[in-house]
Amino acid sequence: MPYSLQNLLPQFSRWLSVEKGYSPRTVESYGRDLAEFASFVEPGCDVRQIEARAVRSYVYALNGKNKGSSVARKLSALRTFFRHLLRESIIRHDPVAPIATPKQEKHMPVFLTVDEVFTLMEMPGGEDTFAARDRAILEILYSTGLRVAELAALDLERLDAEEGMLRVTGKGNRERLVPIGRPALEALRQYLPQRTMLIRARIARGDAPENKAVFLNHRGLRLTARSIERLVKLYALRAGIAARVTPHALRHSFATHLLEMGADLRTVQELLGHVSLSTTQRYTHLNMDHLSEVYDRAHPKARR
Repeated sequence: MPYSLQNLLPQFSRWLSVEKGYSPRTVESYGRDLAEFASFVEPGCDVRQIEARAVRSYVYALNGKNKGSSVARKLSALRTFFRHLLRESIIRHDPVAPIATPKQEKHMPVFLTVDEVFTLMEMPGGEDTFAARDRAILEILYSTGLRVAELAALDLERLDAEEGMLRVTGKGNRERLVPIGRPALEALRQYLPQRTMLIRARIARGDAPENKAVFLNHRGLRLTARSIERLVKLYALRAGIAARVTPHALRHSFATHLLEMGADLRTVQELLGHVSLSTTQRYTHLNMDHLSEVYDRAHPKARR
């Protein structure tokens, strides 16, 4: 039985979604990267015949057209795919195993100052139809450090307003508890009546209501991650800080400000949902930069 990459891709995508708990966007990205590799090798080629030299040629071809981070991402998709085939006993040797991951530039996380965050929170105003919803989104992103996909997937039943906690399902279907601050809870409380109105309007139109999702769009459906990204950009533009603001920048700001105020690294790791402490440790570099900057600015002999 021939095992072409194209034939195996649907089963691999299901495995990523169901077994690994990857987000739809990540599964889609893996699919694109694997389809690109499939078009590079001989069409319909049996995966059992793919060798390391074919993967190496593919990586060399990518190096001339892509950034190191893009090449590393595409290679990661291939690694995951062929390791899966190895575990399923479809192949006997992993052709990606001998291939080294290209070195990448290390980019420091972009974060906002506390003043910039406060300015951003004030941007949703009376002229905005969904001002209450949008302010709640901004407050929760900064208050909890959630990933944008985690916020979009948030259900009302996962919120314990009395205890001030959210139960979040993150990457790999891993659950974690995250505290949510009073300003974010208050912003959410002000938005909930509008949510109820959106649900009722949907029922009045004869459509099935979306009862689970916290954040809804104008049609009463769950707000998507991309819509959240767009509204964050909109308010950042108003605040005059658009070049640096994304939902992920608010997540970085959450972590950086916690560390600046004395939170320990393990706690921040837990709040962010990082599996590895080394992922969280990049924020210590930001923290050290901040300490050095404050020292240089404040100590009488710092510049001597």
